[in-house]
Amino acid sequence: MAEIVIDAVRKAFGPVVALESVSLRVADGEFLALLGPSGCGKTTLLRIIAGLETQTSGRVLIGGQDVSALPPRKRGLAMVFQNYAVFPHMTVAENVGFGLRMSGADKAHIARQVAQVAALLQIEPYLQRYPGQLSGGQRQRVAVARALAIEPAVLLMDEPLSNLDALLRLEMRAELKGVLQAAGTTTVYVTHDQTEAMGLADRIAVLHAGRIVQIDRPTDIYRNPATRFVGSFVGSPPMNFLTLPVANGHVELGSLRLASPTNAATVVMGVRGEDLEITAPGTGFPFAVRVVEPMGSHTLLTGSVTGQMIRVVAPSDSRPAPGDVLHVRPLQGHVSWMDAATGAALETKNR
Repeated sequence: MAEIVIDAVRKAFGPVVALESVSLRVADGEFLALLGPSGCGKTTLLRIIAGLETQTSGRVLIGGQDVSALPPRKRGLAMVFQNYAVFPHMTVAENVGFGLRMSGADKAHIARQVAQVAALLQIEPYLQRYPGQLSGGQRQRVAVARALAIEPAVLLMDEPLSNLDALLRLEMRAELKGVLQAAGTTTVYVTHDQTEAMGLADRIAVLHAGRIVQIDRPTDIYRNPATRFVGSFVGSPPMNFLTLPVANGHVELGSLRLASPTNAATVVMGVRGEDLEITAPGTGFPFAVRVVEPMGSHTLLTGSVTGQMIRVVAPSDSRPAPGDVLHVRPLQGHVSWMDAATGAALETKNR
């Protein structure tokens, strides 16, 4: 078993608190993404799991064993870094087998493992080449192969695709997901790219200012954000937010009259751009178009509602002009409500 348990971990660098009472559980064989903006604490948390940083307080357990005081080499894990960290003076085969040689494995076992992971990562033709003779994507495969060759209980990955161009990143994401599903290795993956997290992970832990603000499946993170921050960080375009007055328990917006989950003076309505449909006048609310961006599969419209900017994902054949006023309305059941003061979700969408 390679379950990971993070128990009330806190990390302070002098007066700066990087992590505040973080707790989470990663199931055996699960792929968990740590997602958040730069400086949120996700890499610090990964390094604490790895043993490269020591937490100020709290515990880290792997497979039921408290490893908080153990050095990295005794934690049964492997790590893939953003800059690949392959050895330029070694061939691909030597790089892949490096961890096994350091552990004292015999040559026959090393050869079998190198052949197995090379086939899995499709790097067999490059085994006798040096890293300098490989592309960025090929070097990244070598780094993953080296990590998997030692059959770690846990695989940690720190922004491993961020140095690749957009097309190669897309290809590597699909390959990486297939490889890790086949290997069944418990994986913790750090990224600031919400598309990577959504596409790869079984679950996502969203961090903000050193705290986990939501842990859930990708679809639930996307559809039911726990806070305004999560809705604004996950999704492209991000979720739209309109701060609206509440009167007699309702919100009125154009021809819409919606029940408010709060009696506070104002409430925040959140709705994704693809959940807004263009409708006939008198059946929605006016949307003043400012920017039109044809995106191929759809047209992205940016404009204002009651002086607040939102984006609408319209059909690809939509070609309104800047200055046009359209009428839009949210699809039934696709509205989120947030507290105007705290940004916390006030109710779960009914779907």
